[in-house]
Amino acid sequence: MKLFAIALLLIAPGLIWAQSIAPNIAQGSEKVSVTKPAANKLPSGVRRSALKVVEEVTPVDEDLSVTLTEAELELAKRVHIGAIPCELGATVIITPSTKQPGFFRVQTQTASFRMHPVESRTGAIRLEDPRAGAMWLQLGNKSMLMSQKLGRRLADDCMAPDQAAMALMMKNNPLPSILDAPANSAKQ
Repeated sequence: MKLFAIALLLIAPGLIWAQSIAPNIAQGSEKVSVTKPAANKLPSGVRRSALKVVEEVTPVDEDLSVTLTEAELELAKRVHIGAIPCELGATVIITPSTKQPGFFRVQTQTASFRMHPVESRTGAIRLEDPRAGAMWLQLGNKSMLMSQKLGRRLADDCMAPDQAAMALMMKNNPLPSILDAPANSAKQ
């Protein structure tokens, strides 16, 4: 019964669209006008909560064609997992995949991504979901979730316990500025 309800919710927008162009075709008009529902407007009779349920039970794409290198599998071992608190009360939950080693489900309150590690030149740990255009960047003192499609951060200043300790250490023991002259060259 649940699968039938889910299938009905998924095909309802297509049925509504087909009904909107049927009168024009039946009248034999040469010009067919198509009215698309607004992006933020739901089809009649469909609740936002129903769409959310469908999204939650729909599995994240599990493309088995992506193969990770040994270096990427080593990177995956260093990814912080669990619920990671972020600024503004947000939380990012990172769960390792049970089906594929090295893959993770990165989840916020509004989105879910299937990510895998990608080597970076800077040494930062970088997880990507190329299909959704999202990226998780894990630095020593904080992490952030970015949407490359939207061009903005979805979560910022996320800190696992190790990262919070590193941020505190950096605050208490700041590195010298590269603009400061070394002590021995100032005497010359």
